[in-house]
Amino acid sequence: MTPARRLVVDLASPHAAWRVPATAVSTIRAALGPGWDVVEVAAPTAPDGPGTPEAVTAVCGAEIYLGHVVPVRVVEAGRDSLRWAHTVTAGVGPSLLHLRGTHIVLTNSAGVHAEPIADWVIAAIGYFVRGLDRLREFQTAGRWAWAEFADFAVPVRELSELRLGVFGLGGIGSAIARRGVALGMSVAGVRARPARGGPPGVRWVGGPAELLRLAAESDCLVIAAPHTAETVGAVTRTVLGRLPPDAIVVNVSRGSLLDETALLDLLDASRLRGAALDVFGVEPLPAGHPFWRHPRVLVSPHVAAVTARFWERETGLIVENLRRYLAGSPLANTVDPEAGY
Repeated sequence: MTPARRLVVDLASPHAAWRVPATAVSTIRAALGPGWDVVEVAAPTAPDGPGTPEAVTAVCGAEIYLGHVVPVRVVEAGRDSLRWAHTVTAGVGPSLLHLRGTHIVLTNSAGVHAEPIADWVIAAIGYFVRGLDRLREFQTAGRWAWAEFADFAVPVRELSELRLGVFGLGGIGSAIARRGVALGMSVAGVRARPARGGPPGVRWVGGPAELLRLAAESDCLVIAAPHTAETVGAVTRTVLGRLPPDAIVVNVSRGSLLDETALLDLLDASRLRGAALDVFGVEPLPAGHPFWRHPRVLVSPHVAAVTARFWERETGLIVENLRRYLAGSPLANTVDPEAGY
């Protein structure tokens, strides 16, 4: 009897949003059809851990691995048998590092996170543009601040007045750009491969060398580029200094792309209207960090991607890629080892 081929589901989590539902596992089993075993790992794998003993045992001889990350011990155990590894995250830094030099194809879930993150970005922009941060401040103080708004002491703008700059026009950045265009914003973007362009209505798309131009033309600069050797530290003090007065900075990528010290300096000097940050150089954000109590900063604990619809979209991506895999076709969301995304 021919031994069954094996797929490992290492998607347990202590958190409801990221815990794979039984319905998703059943859908994956059905998509594979006969001749396959689906092994579900019960113990959660720590995001920065080497892999649980249960996962390491399960992946020996397995062909496909689905996980939150691709831990180093999983790669070592499956080096000879694994052909495809999938991460349900958008970022692939540690997973790609472990997989370099192997024959294992890596896919990610960047597009799955695009819609909720783009919604979060628009909400964060509105928080500052419409003065909701100040309204909350006045509410806490029990102050009826009608005059502050009526006399423009609190600056407010309409979304359609804004120039939106998106650094990184991949799946997430494109979803943000589409929303900006739909709201009447003037949208421009920068991406590693500018020839790919952007969504309809985007005014211009440039390469990394045009990041300074993008900043100078952005009332709101959104950082949505992947973490790569080329993007780390890209949003420098010089880039931030090119932003127009009262601009807004939004980061939904990685804290490593942004000079947080320079950002704080500009916020302290009231040079920027505000910053909405879902990611940070150190996570969790340390107690006592100036961002926590800064009146011009919205702190979000890396939850912009959280949505009750995540597994609906994620399962759809996995099933589509299973169909492609079984047919011998190229997989969607394949990560380029050289580009890093």
